[in-house]
Amino acid sequence: MAKSKSLQNIEDKMSGLDMGSLRYHVLESAKNFKTSWVELGRSLYSVWKDKLYKDWGFGTFDAYTLKEIGIKKPTAMKLLRSYYFLEKEEPAYLKSEYVESADAAKVPSYEAVDLLRKAKDKKTLDAQDYSKLKKDILEDGKDAQQLRRDLTSLVRQREELEPEEAYKKKRTATLRRFLGSLKALKQEAEISKLLPAAIIKEAQELIRKIEGELE
Repeated sequence: MAKSKSLQNIEDKMSGLDMGSLRYHVLESAKNFKTSWVELGRSLYSVWKDKLYKDWGFGTFDAYTLKEIGIKKPTAMKLLRSYYFLEKEEPAYLKSEYVESADAAKVPSYEAVDLLRKAKDKKTLDAQDYSKLKKDILEDGKDAQQLRRDLTSLVRQREELEPEEAYKKKRTATLRRFLGSLKALKQEAEISKLLPAAIIKEAQELIRKIEGELE
């Protein structure tokens, strides 16, 4: 089968490097990205943390991941966050014997682990919710798209059980949008001198009152 251009580029770069170097290892991990994103995440974390990309001639981490291994910034950052989350919250999962013995069909994607990371910080989910989600992801390898739907549905259910909290969140979001629009319109009217100074002053007072509601 013909190799993709990005895969060929990675292999070309690997051919000129020491096989024992970290740079070679990162490229090798990128080549095997679909089945070993955890290893790629671990390698990229080392590169990012120690700014090793600068030693290799790249001004920024984003430039390195894009030009060296063909991964755009959003994907690279999601890989970093997902790996660091596992290292911090689920270190047992990163043990090599665990990952290697896991059924390939059940190995979670980095998108699924990123969802678990976000769920950890959601106040609407309790410990039981998180434990179930963790099992779905780390043990059963549930699809990220299905997980996203399940998580959205679960959050909505929790908000329905806590209508007062849901109301507060909706009120805050609406006030923030209104405040942003009001500030922009006031600034435009002030710069263009579309309104008298007295009305501009009243608008500023209204902005101050809305900000007070948000505090």
